[in-house]
Amino acid sequence: SGCSQPLIVTLLKEAGLADSKCQLYMFFYYFMPAIFTISLLLFLDRKESWPSRRSVFKACGIAAWDILSTTLNYTGASMSGPTIFAIVYSSVTIWTAVFSKILLGRRMNGWQWLNVVIVFVGLAITATDSGGAGSNILNGTCFIIVGSAMHGLTYVMSEAVMTVGGEEERLTVLQNNFVQASVAASLFLVWQLLYTLPHFNESIYEPMQVANTAVWYALLLLGGFGLSNVVHAITFFHTLKHFPGGATSAGVMKGLQAVFVFVLTNLLYCHRLGGNKMYFSTSKLISLLTVSGGVLGYGYSTTIQTTTTKIDDRKNNTDKGRQQHKNCNENTELLPAASR
Repeated sequence: SGCSQPLIVTLLKEAGLADSKCQLYMFFYYFMPAIFTISLLLFLDRKESWPSRRSVFKACGIAAWDILSTTLNYTGASMSGPTIFAIVYSSVTIWTAVFSKILLGRRMNGWQWLNVVIVFVGLAITATDSGGAGSNILNGTCFIIVGSAMHGLTYVMSEAVMTVGGEEERLTVLQNNFVQASVAASLFLVWQLLYTLPHFNESIYEPMQVANTAVWYALLLLGGFGLSNVVHAITFFHTLKHFPGGATSAGVMKGLQAVFVFVLTNLLYCHRLGGNKMYFSTSKLISLLTVSGGVLGYGYSTTIQTTTTKIDDRKNNTDKGRQQHKNCNENTELLPAASR
């Protein structure tokens, strides 16, 4: 699902549906998960009690932050193309790691910091290459860099609202999904009514006519974009709550996403649509390998650190147990014979 989204954004732009001011496609992006998750909550998750209002309000705040980060990411994707989007967006791993250290207290070793530097070198290569491709692509790349950093913070905050605190303060996967999706969909609905509707002809209908886009095809693209986010959102929140490493593990998977999007873009779009931003280039390959290598290296370093920490914890617990047993025996030997 994560691989299909930047590819669908490209089709939305070609169909005249990706106006950056109207953001019509972003309404469907959040509306579909909101409708789907409320159905699951009503029929499958009725026994789960809702946490305090404070936790729900936190999720609402995260949703508002996510709106800005996601809008930057997909606006940037429509401007720079899915290949650059995939390369830059995979840096979410590193942003997530940094914010996890700051907010969740996760430790980072020297090898992890080295891979952080490697990822940023790859991003620098992408930005340099984008600068030579035109201001529109460069601006799109900058949008994705900022959006990726903000999305990394979204990952960490979403994990915290589901895992930090007592059981009565934690949201379930479906509850968090529903709150964030419904808040975002509501805000985008208001924007559609206030801005998109008055500007519908010049911003949506006329570009559709120029691109020869049929209504059924437009609905198919918009619905497909929303459905892809249904799968993406549920699996994403499940990973944050239940998968070892939480937000960091979710970020590492972005490296794999970047590779798939890079390959699919060249297979499906190169020499067919989108102009030179779809073409394969040596600098894009170097950037992809650098960023993906840094992401995977970070993931490997994290695995080693986690394994070492678990071994050390077990050893410390064993040593404490032995020491307590030894102290107990010594105290028993010191007791007078009459008291034994």
